Amino acid sequence: MQALSRRQLILLVLLTLVWGINWPIMKLGVTGFPALTFRTMSMWIGLPVLALVLVWRRVPFRIGREHWRELAVLTVFNMLIWHTLAVLAIQTLSSGRAAILGYTMPVFSAIVGAWWFGQKLGARAWGGVGAAALGVVLLLWHELTQLTGKPVGVVMMLTAAAAWALGTQMLRRTTLPQPTLAISFWMTLFTTLWMSAAAVLFEREAWVAPTPAIWGAIVYNALGVFAFAQVAWLMMARDLPPVASTLSVMFIPVLGVFSGAWWLNEVLHWQDWAAIALVMVAIASVLWPSRLEQ
Repeated sequence: MQALSRRQLILLVLLTLVWGINWPIMKLGVTGFPALTFRTMSMWIGLPVLALVLVWRRVPFRIGREHWRELAVLTVFNMLIWHTLAVLAIQTLSSGRAAILGYTMPVFSAIVGAWWFGQKLGARAWGGVGAAALGVVLLLWHELTQLTGKPVGVVMMLTAAAAWALGTQMLRRTTLPQPTLAISFWMTLFTTLWMSAAAVLFEREAWVAPTPAIWGAIVYNALGVFAFAQVAWLMMARDLPPVASTLSVMFIPVLGVFSGAWWLNEVLHWQDWAAIALVMVAIASVLWPSRLEQ
């Protein structure tokens, strides 16, 4: 397993905080407001901020035509499917449980890597995957009855997680020579255009003026998620082995569950606490170095 550098560890901590508390924020944002429109507005605000970061860092925007097809495929599996299905699913699921279903992604990633890409995983990696899977099962313990009545939301979240897992494996193996920041910008732009078209097509008649609370959720998603967290994630996914990058963010759904309980009064049970220990085992399985770096 590959140990994280200090810079990667800082990014991971910030990413976990921003993405973790975003689940109840996103749930609040789509309550009484069209979900696709919510996502679209967030992306249109975050996109120019991301562009300014590229200008400030002097990162070239250009991606050669010969790489357009690969960029399109990466966009579909890393962003388009995930952002579309996740924001629709959270309308019918609690914020914490939506986060848990979404973060079955590390389990899917390990399976896809082993079966599709022939990736060989050690016992510690499989142990981490198993701990993460068991943690997800425990966290869903008290939701099984409710979830059976919401099959569409469950299927959408699991489909989004599986697509994201495949996208992570593909991103790690990409031959694109461009910096991750440039790739992130174009992936975000294409996804924004897709979400805009979907919002106009399916939600135009439901458009209403956002309340101050919803505006706050939109701005948080724009700056926190699309201008920072999404880019930080893509950088980690591209630089680290897929299992290391995916299991390392497993604390995000735990934070989502507890922030949802505190903010939205979602009930916690002993299984939630037990799952924390299992998720910590999963994180340690990829972050704890086999030997100290020289």
